Amino acid sequence: MRYSYVRLGKIRISKLFELVATMNHTLSSQLSQFMTHFQVDLWNWQQDDPLELTPKLIDVIKVLEFVDIERFVPSSQGLVGRPAEYRSQIARAFVAKAVLNIPTTEALIDRLQSDISLRRICGFQRRYEVPGSWTFSRAFAEFAEWDLPGMVHSSLIERELGDQIIGHLRYDSTAIEAREQPVSKPKPEPKEKRPRGRPRKGEERPPEPETVLEKQTHQTLEQMIAEIPKACDVGCKKNSQGYKETWVGYKLHISTADGDVPVAALLSSASTHDSQVALPLMKLCDQRVTSLYDLADSAYCSGILREESRELDHVPLIDHNPRRGEKIEFLPHEAERYKERSGVERSNSALKDHRGGRHVRVQGAMKVYAHLMYGILVIAAEQLLRLLS
Repeated sequence: MRYSYVRLGKIRISKLFELVATMNHTLSSQLSQFMTHFQVDLWNWQQDDPLELTPKLIDVIKVLEFVDIERFVPSSQGLVGRPAEYRSQIARAFVAKAVLNIPTTEALIDRLQSDISLRRICGFQRRYEVPGSWTFSRAFAEFAEWDLPGMVHSSLIERELGDQIIGHLRYDSTAIEAREQPVSKPKPEPKEKRPRGRPRKGEERPPEPETVLEKQTHQTLEQMIAEIPKACDVGCKKNSQGYKETWVGYKLHISTADGDVPVAALLSSASTHDSQVALPLMKLCDQRVTSLYDLADSAYCSGILREESRELDHVPLIDHNPRRGEKIEFLPHEAERYKERSGVERSNSALKDHRGGRHVRVQGAMKVYAHLMYGILVIAAEQLLRLLS
């Protein structure tokens, strides 16, 4: 179908002049260089060749205008050396790749070269301006090092939900398969044999080493995140049918708010237990939003996690793991509220089925996390747009 882009252009151009009148003329100005160039040429594009927008491309425009990712791309203007090419446009293209669920960067480049509407939405005026795969690869590595999608997602959540009260935060992890060799774990050092029985009078035995959760209780958030294992290895878990599944890669730990909006996500090795990432994820969410209930399955059953949740002024609803004992059931009103936990499963499936979670082609934890965060960013933007509409 033919969709007139002129009305959208009028709205954005009027906003452009309003912002220019009040903007600070500094390196951290509110308007990106891309938006200025894009809006000035919008009229000429519409007159020469009207943009043909499908419903999917309209979704791309909505997400791009909502997240405003080019505002977070550092400018190299005024620095020594040749300036980096098309970084804002490439950042928009990576968001469009997640919205359209394009599996590879090569397929994205082919789509940009053949689809004039998508090309101009991303900011490339001519076909020959679309960079090659080597430029996209370098830009992706730069964005991953800056944690660009993570910064944009954090800003989006704080902007839209920072002044709201969230009823429930759901915690869960999902397996991420990677195309790389698993790192072999070093053999653990032999433990010193402790003498059996009670210590003798006056004998002092060394204390037992702290568990990961005990250590995290007196660490800062930055220390906890830095010590999360992130090497590619082999993971194993039971599926919903009770059968064991193994995979090579990572785990993405997601916290989802009401409305299926991902609030935070952290990456770990595939063999990392869910409970070891729960505490940093809780504290990361607490910095971004105000919530009331923490919902998690029996993998997060720990007295330390329950106590830390209460210290954050939350109510922990964590399924009990009997561990060869008697299972403690929820009270009727708690069991009813615990049903809300299914929202995180919808976020997991949306990431894998529609936002690139099954198309991990990059290697290394930093790049894998950046690839997945583009999908998380798009899911958060789409759900927030749905709630605001």
